[in-house]
Amino acid sequence: MTTNLEASPAQTARPGVGQLTAGGATGNERLTVAAGVMLLLPLAVIGVTIISLRNLLWVHLFVGMLLIGPVALKLGSTGYRFIRYYSGNPSYRRVGPPAALLRLIAPMVVLSTVVVLASGVALLFAGPSSRDTLLPIHKISFIVWAAFTGVHLLGHLPAIPKALRADYGASAQWSHDTTGRAGRIISLAGALIAGVVLAILLIPEFGPWVHASGLFHHHH
Repeated sequence: MTTNLEASPAQTARPGVGQLTAGGATGNERLTVAAGVMLLLPLAVIGVTIISLRNLLWVHLFVGMLLIGPVALKLGSTGYRFIRYYSGNPSYRRVGPPAALLRLIAPMVVLSTVVVLASGVALLFAGPSSRDTLLPIHKISFIVWAAFTGVHLLGHLPAIPKALRADYGASAQWSHDTTGRAGRIISLAGALIAGVVLAILLIPEFGPWVHASGLFHHHH
């Protein structure tokens, strides 16, 4: 995963790894916002599959596994900001912390995200026999995650258009304020590709769940 470290004059002057990882606190914010926006469509698909889970279970499983890549990038970029801020890095200290409410709910967002994904993976590998033990954890953590992430999204909503325009807007090609953009694009694409590859590799594990769902649907 590419992180957005502060660019030294030497890094700015020469292309290479330094240019890809440059961007400082501003680049980190743009990466975090873009990663969050990238999650919106898959999460919307997950929401649709829940409405008719028996018929769309395969899609639910595939998109759920795909989400692991982008979610890992989002957690990584926010965790990096957290470490840099509380270790006293000047550029991150100048930006300041998130609003108090967002700082307060952040641990619950992270914890519920990890539990939702971990319980989903555990369910996938344990098979339908784990339905009674693991499925309640998956459902409850999803409800908790949806509530706290909704507040999290609303809190960050005003900053999203500006951050996206800065890197991907029509005027971005004329701007000098796009340091590290190539690295951010590579990080986003890499996270998405990693998620897709993981989901494809795990397709053989979907069978028992899809088959069990079909039997359940047939008998009811």
